[in-house]
Amino acid sequence: MAKLKIGGGAKLEAELRRISEGCKRGGILRVGFLSGATYPDKPKAAIKAAYGAKKAKGDQSPVAGSTAGNTMNVASVAFFQEYGTGTIPARPFFRNMIKEKGKEWGGAIATALVKSDYDGKQALDVVGAGIAGQLRESIINTNSPALAESTIRRKQSAKALVETGHMLASVDHEVKDRS
Repeated sequence: MAKLKIGGGAKLEAELRRISEGCKRGGILRVGFLSGATYPDKPKAAIKAAYGAKKAKGDQSPVAGSTAGNTMNVASVAFFQEYGTGTIPARPFFRNMIKEKGKEWGGAIATALVKSDYDGKQALDVVGAGIAGQLRESIINTNSPALAESTIRRKQSAKALVETGHMLASVDHEVKDRS
């Protein structure tokens, strides 16, 4: 952890300028379902096999049996689950995560800034990875309202939000430069 040993005057001003410049290099943190994350059109078994073999978080590359051009954006599916549709009840995994964990993020950024010697980009990357983990945890833990009996029969599972694991695997974070 960096410790400041500055009495004041020119040294203090120089150190504060250095810290400020490091923080300015931070950028913009995005966490969730990023651009390019899509659901390839393929059978459920093929999706499970592909992600089981690749074990790659958010890997959106097609697997054998996919139909090119016939995809749905993961963010759209997440939105439908979050807010509900005419046939799907709302399961607010994202809003609940923000409500439960959001108050911790400011302190986490402050701690990460100190640990990274005030490298804003590195601090945001560390915190972004943590928030992405919290989002995955929220998806896994959300199971209310219960699935319809017809859905349970079709999926052969009563677990909401996780069928193929694709949405869960698509959670990611990035730190972009400010435009």
